[in-house]
Amino acid sequence: MPAAADARARQVKERAHGLGFDAIAIADAAGPWGAGAHLLEFLAEGRHGGMDWMAREAERRAHPTALWPEAKSAIVCGLSYAPAADPLDVLARRARGAVSLYAARRDYHDALKSKLKDLATWFAAESGGEVKVFVDTAPLMEKPLAARAGLGWQGKHTNLVSRTHGSWLFLGAILTDVEVAPDAPETDHCGQCRACLDICPTNAFPAPYQLDARRCIAYLTIEHKGHIGEEFRAAIGNRVFGCDDCLAVCPWNKFAVASRDARIALNEDLRAAPLTDLARLDDAAFRARFAGTPVKRTGRDRFVRNVAIALGNSGDQSLAPVAADLLADPSPLVRAMAVWAVRRLLDAGVFARLKSRWAVDEADAAVRREWEAAGP
Repeated sequence: MPAAADARARQVKERAHGLGFDAIAIADAAGPWGAGAHLLEFLAEGRHGGMDWMAREAERRAHPTALWPEAKSAIVCGLSYAPAADPLDVLARRARGAVSLYAARRDYHDALKSKLKDLATWFAAESGGEVKVFVDTAPLMEKPLAARAGLGWQGKHTNLVSRTHGSWLFLGAILTDVEVAPDAPETDHCGQCRACLDICPTNAFPAPYQLDARRCIAYLTIEHKGHIGEEFRAAIGNRVFGCDDCLAVCPWNKFAVASRDARIALNEDLRAAPLTDLARLDDAAFRARFAGTPVKRTGRDRFVRNVAIALGNSGDQSLAPVAADLLADPSPLVRAMAVWAVRRLLDAGVFARLKSRWAVDEADAAVRREWEAAGP
């Protein structure tokens, strides 16, 4: 490796740490790797569910040079979002809606991209090369690229695991046509541990290192646009946006420390708000409450659909009127889950009276099926 490439690696790492990145490593962007083949297997099994964009862009995702043929090196950076307390404690607070740690804060894309652009601008000026910045918004597979760079390894839950930051890293990358000395890939340190596989409420891992997104609560509550199958509803619990379980139990998290960047500080008001408040959000209130966060992208109807499921899982009969109010919601997604929720919260007689009032005029076929499935 030329001395200039080694010098560039030292300089870019020093600069990145000065900008506040918690992790940085360099990968060879042009060499062969197996991530593309693994992606094609994932798609062939249909495990991407309704994420059709993955299939449409499969060829461009297969390798960094498929995205940019001139790419030689990848500068992969990370920001830690490690929590200060047990992130699973919120699951016991059944009357509150659990929002995944990554989303209960300002959108990390903004903080990460601004730092990456600063780093990329500096690097381009210093090296004279071309650069391209990626933060989860283009078909670049950041997790296998980060593993190749040595930031960590892809664990049995398929997410990146770092010996320094556990499972809590936001990732971004800079591709460049300049040669930068690469770091060695990290060794897999999962060993015999199965904690992330065994805790999954919906058995979304067919095998270690394999994910079936169609069974993943994060996919179901965020990406899935339709009605959520009954087999998953009880397991969703009070998770109204995403799921942290497989990440939270990783034993490597004990070494993780939260980022110094205040722009991605956890917002406890977003993390576990009362279900009563969330269920009453109309579109304008939803947009205002979650402005600037990842939650906003899902949209009000899918989010309140999830809230209705959480109401049904609360076991709190005092929340039944809140769920019953959703029977008149404009969205069939919400009404269908409201039927399920009130059936779980009310005795048969009260439920029958609600059914006689609402089911007869229901125009949506899926909602009618929920009424029929709920019994008399």
